Amino acid sequence: MTELLSPTDTQHEPSYLSLLRAGVLQQRVEALERLLESCTVCPRDCLNNRLNNDIAACYSSRLPIVSSYTAHFGEEPPLTGSRGAGNIFFGNCNLRCVYCQNYQISQTHKQQLKNEVTHERLAEMMLELQQRGCHNINFVSPTHFAPQMARSILLAAQSGLRLPIVYNTNAYDAVSVLQLLDRVVDVYLPDLKYADDESGYLYSKVSGYKEFSRLALKEMHRQTGDELVFNEHGLLRRGLVIRLLVLPNDIGGVRESIEWIKDELSPRVAISLMAQYYPTHQAETNKRYVLLSRRIRELEWLKATAALEELGMEEGWVQEFDGASYYYRPDFNDADRPFRDIRDFE
Repeated sequence: MTELLSPTDTQHEPSYLSLLRAGVLQQRVEALERLLESCTVCPRDCLNNRLNNDIAACYSSRLPIVSSYTAHFGEEPPLTGSRGAGNIFFGNCNLRCVYCQNYQISQTHKQQLKNEVTHERLAEMMLELQQRGCHNINFVSPTHFAPQMARSILLAAQSGLRLPIVYNTNAYDAVSVLQLLDRVVDVYLPDLKYADDESGYLYSKVSGYKEFSRLALKEMHRQTGDELVFNEHGLLRRGLVIRLLVLPNDIGGVRESIEWIKDELSPRVAISLMAQYYPTHQAETNKRYVLLSRRIRELEWLKATAALEELGMEEGWVQEFDGASYYYRPDFNDADRPFRDIRDFE
């Protein structure tokens, strides 16, 4: 990725530590866990009793599912640093994206049951990643396990966790949950997938994606504001970075999303523009999704980058077009190292 933003040297303690000392973190965790009794953890509002091990629409119940945890070098530069982001990949998902690059773990529900872990084990994973030298704990697809994530953060913090928490989400999040994650999460890293509900329903199988994702981003922005906070090494410690994945045939409506971010949030919000799309999962095999059955073209990419420039959005990062769709192809059959290290290609 090409960096467009100069980091600020700022020391920053993870905000969950102050909540821990004040006794507030325990209260937040308990409030989040109550949502599982009649599940309203995401906008699907299943109302299943996950505390009683009922399976919700995300095919998940009481315990978190962790498909992989590893140092990862494919995130934005101030998250990756020199030692990698500490990625924890949750299994299953509250979306059903037909082009999901992580479909091996997000949409293989029965196989993922074997990856259930206790809250204590999840906390141990976080501490292991910290011991390995990772710069943060980056929860990937955390929405459906937000209460379990928070419980494990509490346990890990009590045992010495000091890394910032990254909430790497599809943005189909409930505002009430995000409010309880205020200062539990340090960095919000949401995708903004679509600018219309029709695409969200057709390609991700959820209703109201446009409305719910925009409400979620407004809440994230309320918590973090515009400022990205870095430490003296240029590592991101707090803030909001919105990811826009450019899809073929402008299915995502990238320019409209950028305009909304500028007008409804701020022209200073950081955007990560991504060129890594490639057809996989149903987008590769199902003729119903023919509009997604190819890589993006260079002209489509240039239109997206031009929209950033024309709308004056200067904060953030832009992936390199050449090779991006090859660098970021995971294989979760290798749970210890699902992504080829991007440095292998240098």
